[in-house]
Amino acid sequence: AKNGERVEDYDETPVEAHIKGQYIDIVADLGFGDGAATVWTCDLTHGYISINADYRS
Repeated sequence: AKNGERVEDYDETPVEAHIKGQYIDIVADLGFGDGAATVWTCDLTHGYISINADYRS
């Protein structure tokens, strides 16, 4: 994305392959200068939540 819009020549094919990996790097330029952060998250898909709900109920 650029300026809040999808880049004109965006091709989803390589993105699909990349997001199937274990780690995904997301780079965001907010215009505030140099900085970095690491954010860890987890799988919150419907399937994941259903699996956890089944053994808790």
